[in-house]
Amino acid sequence: MTRPRIVVPRGLPEAWMTPLHAAADVVAGPQDAVSLSRAVEAALPSADGVLTLLTQKVDAAFLDRAPRLRVVSNMAVGVDNIDLEACAQRGVAVGHTPGVLTDATADLTMALLLSAARRLPAATADAAAGRWGPWSPTGWLGLELGGATLGIVGPGKIGTAVARRAAAFGMEILYAHHRAVPPIVPDAQGVSLNALLERADVVSLHVPLTEATRGLIDASALGRMKSTALLVNTARGPIVDTDALVQALGQGELGGAALDVTDPEPLPPSHPLYALPNVVIAPHIGSATHRTRARMASVAIDNVLAGVRGAPLPHAVD
Repeated sequence: MTRPRIVVPRGLPEAWMTPLHAAADVVAGPQDAVSLSRAVEAALPSADGVLTLLTQKVDAAFLDRAPRLRVVSNMAVGVDNIDLEACAQRGVAVGHTPGVLTDATADLTMALLLSAARRLPAATADAAAGRWGPWSPTGWLGLELGGATLGIVGPGKIGTAVARRAAAFGMEILYAHHRAVPPIVPDAQGVSLNALLERADVVSLHVPLTEATRGLIDASALGRMKSTALLVNTARGPIVDTDALVQALGQGELGGAALDVTDPEPLPPSHPLYALPNVVIAPHIGSATHRTRARMASVAIDNVLAGVRGAPLPHAVD
């Protein structure tokens, strides 16, 4: 019996790949690949499945180079790197890894929130640079979470997990959604996006990147926020208009920002966001725990193996 061929454009650690090698012929690119390797390009015409990371664009041109493809398995929750319509037209199933990274991303969201609220980057930089003088009652004052209002934009699994953590800190929770949903935590209040932006001390973004959410937090949205408010983004960079964010922060129209995702990504070291003292930037590490990343790989492999067999994907994109 012929083994299916599965392409992995950007390779994964061998320990994670073991189940894949046991069931299929695998052609994988380097783990640090920034483009398709020659081996991967050569394997695409005979590929039955592809296991992608969020950095790999799967569009009509990619699919045309893989006419036998039956499944695209994305090792991520979001699928904004994949042309779902083009896949549907070709009968290619698409899988992702929902739920697996909820807690890790929610933990990282709270870490960023706390870091920005208590001005840790500025305080630690001042200490390292010798600007730590005698104790001052007004030094490095920040936001106390107890009694502050958190606005969740996108109360799905991750947004709800963040709300639970924030409620434990004593924060009041608002959430905005395009349809009515039950309170995500006890006493949480559903409001319009505009009302959330106007009332929240911290706005945390958890919506997927779609045409409707691209640029959702633009100059107008930022202008509705309190001048002391913090913006936290652990979703996708293009949800925020980067130029508008730089302007709002630079002109004192916003209290600060904590970002795990940026636009562009990676953010070049020369970008003006790095020069702002009220910004915390992490290099897209929301799911970066040993357990979560290994579990994401396992789910992605389950999806791609099911797809090449013609079986229903355990975690298919709707």
